[in-house]
Parts: sequence; C-alpha cells; structure tokens
Amino acid sequence: MLRNLFAFLLLCCAGCSVGNAGELRVLQLNIWGDATVVPGAFDALADEIARLDAHVVALCEVNNHDGVTSERLVEALKQRGQTWYGASGRCTGVQGTDVCVLSKYPIEEAVTGLSTVPGGVDMKVRLDVNGYDVLLYPAHLDYTHYACYLPRGYDGVTWRKLPAPDSDPQAVLRMNRESTRDEAIAAFLEEVSRERADLILLAGDFNEPSHLDWTDATRAMWDHDGCIVPWDCSVMLYGAGLRDVYRVIHPDPATHPGFTYPSDNPAKAVRELTWAPEADERDRIDFIYYLPGGAFEPQRVEVVGPSSSVVCSERVRETGGDTFIEPLGVWPSDHKGVLVTFKPVRKN
Repeated sequence: MLRNLFAFLLLCCAGCSVGNAGELRVLQLNIWGDATVVPGAFDALADEIARLDAHVVALCEVNNHDGVTSERLVEALKQRGQTWYGASGRCTGVQGTDVCVLSKYPIEEAVTGLSTVPGGVDMKVRLDVNGYDVLLYPAHLDYTHYACYLPRGYDGVTWRKLPAPDSDPQAVLRMNRESTRDEAIAAFLEEVSRERADLILLAGDFNEPSHLDWTDATRAMWDHDGCIVPWDCSVMLYGAGLRDVYRVIHPDPATHPGFTYPSDNPAKAVRELTWAPEADERDRIDFIYYLPGGAFEPQRVEVVGPSSSVVCSERVRETGGDTFIEPLGVWPSDHKGVLVTFKPVRKN
C-alpha cells in the first residue's frame, strides 16, 4: 500500500516537471487579424498550439474579434484535451494592446496599461513555472515607417515603389525613428529595470529588423543594397543586456537568416502577402528576447510555419540552415512564428 502510494506521488511530481527533462518551450506568433484572415485560421491556430508542445505562447494581432480570443483559445485547447490558462491585453484597437498570453502554468499576475506609447509594450504576465518565477512581456510594436523597405526601393510609409532604392543608413534610421518603436522599447527598458524574476522574456512582432541581421556579411543579400543598419530596437535591447535568442543560438545571419516575414501561405494569393512586390523583402521581425543570468538559458530555436517565403511576388523555398516546423494543415498567418526551448541552469 505504502509502496503504491509512493509510486503515485512520484508520478504526480513527474507530471509537474517543466516539460521534458525540465524544458520550457515558448512560442511567439503574429496571428494575422485575430486569426480571421485565412479560412479556418482559428481552428488551425488551436491545432498548431496543441501539437507544438509549447508551454507558454505570446500572440499578437489579437483583436478579440469574436469574443475574448485568449478565452476562446483556452476553450478550444480544452476540447483538444489540454489545460491552459489565458490572459488578454486591453485590445482597445491601439497597436500594442492587441496581445495575449497562453500558459500551461498558472498565471500569477497579468498587468495591462503599462505603456502610454502607441504600439508600446503594454502588458506583462507573471507565471509560476514549477516554482520558477517567469515574467513575460508580449509585444506588437508600431508597424508604420517600415524603414527596411527604403533600400529595397519602396516607401516604408506609403508602400509605393520609389524611383530608386535609398541605401543611406542615416536616411533609413531617420525614417525608422519617426515610428514609435524606439520610444516603446525605451519605456519597456525603464519598466523592466524595476523587475526581478528567474526568467524575463520579451516576445513579439517588432516590425523592425535587427542590427545583428543587417551586417557586412549580408549587405549584398536580400536586397539590402549594400546597407548596414544599426536598427534602434535591437541596439537598445542589447545595450540593456537583453539577448535575441535566435542570434544566441544561430549567430550567423548569412547561414541562418530566420526570416519570419513575409511568410508564404498557400491559402492566400501572393498579392495578399507582399507589400513590396518587386523586391526581396524577407526579414526577421518576430523575436524572443531574454535576460541572461537567470535560472534559464536557451538550448534550441526553431521557425514555426511554412518553409517557403514570398520573394519578388514568387513563392520561394528557403535554402538556409534554419530549422522549420511545418504546419500540418492550414497556416493561420502571414508571419512565421518562433519557438524557443529553454532549460533551467539553476535550481529554484
């Protein structure tokens, strides 16, 4: 009897561990118009979350179109035999508030209204991951003044084709700074500087590339047109000590570009997926950042979504070294997602 009870308790404890052998898997994804643009997108999103074995999910473009999206997803996942918790951003129609978090672990705290900047980092969620204190900020930064289009011969405000590419890095940065993205990250850094946790994460669609991707090694690739750009948000985050998980695992952007936008989506016509139809507009604009020195370190990172992208209005299969987790059926987005596997390096 006691032996059976002991075995039962061991099984219960094993069921409460952080994933496989202590893993914590975090997924970030832009769900494109609240998972309403692609036919069957909402059910496809629930299917993908269920089968990816993520433990925490940060979503953006969450508009609560047909009820509170996080609650609907929790219910849809329950119907698929999984128990999740959800927390919704304010979803006021202002970019930055259109976020939500799903977690297989209890949500200890969800705070919204953090930012007064349109497109700011407006929400934080604190999770109890088997005794580890995990703090996640979901984000969806300002989409305007998309300055990475200038070297590609397109206007980042009107999306119109330019007479010629503008490859002056200072001109690119001037346009970039007309967005609210840099103000959003400055406000986030002030906010997060007051926080302590075993793992601090920032995950979202930044609508801006990384300085780690527009380098000398890639200046002649992907229509960068010779341009090397110290993109503001990534420079600011690195200056504050945060690290881009994708580049921690795959430091070479030439071999592992990790493009997340524009993703191919076979359910949509190419013209609905591109804003620069005569350019190679591929970029990595969806990120998971973490603060090193905590209880977790990243072990693996994968791109979630179709392994093809849109280039010059053509569907093109990616040929780099990135690892893809292809969708089983309908893909709900025009972005690809990022899935990071963390492992604890310190006992709680």
